Amino acid sequence: MRPSRRSSECRATEPLATERGSASLEFLTVGIILLVPLVYLVLAVAAVQAGALGIEGAARQAARVAVLAADQQASDAAVDRAVRIALADYGLDAGAASVTVNCDSVDCLEPEARVTVRVTARVELPLVPEFISLSAIGSVPVEASATQTVSRFADVRP
Repeated sequence: MRPSRRSSECRATEPLATERGSASLEFLTVGIILLVPLVYLVLAVAAVQAGALGIEGAARQAARVAVLAADQQASDAAVDRAVRIALADYGLDAGAASVTVNCDSVDCLEPEARVTVRVTARVELPLVPEFISLSAIGSVPVEASATQTVSRFADVRP
């Protein structure tokens, strides 16, 4: 009787012996399947955040220089230069950005006039081929605006 009992015990443990080490394989497979998209998500969010910071900085700096200019032509040149430099600092293409300057009065440089600069651009997602990044699915639109007030002493010359 005892020998038959031993054989049944061995048969009960045989299926467990064939699955030995499969837990680590399953962990690696599921880990890689979950880890790769998670890493890409972190890279994509970082790229969009960097783009948003660059666009916001460009709008803020452009608004600052717009209210300090001597005339409208100098203001437009200063805004364009400030946006190009700020976007280049963040590695963004300044040629693809659009800039609009709005004023709450007829003359943008009159004292206490409020000047609003809006900068819009598209941030390309990482690891996306160039032909896809030109479309809406390969990039994320980012927009920022900044408002500055012209000093009330702007017309006063010493």
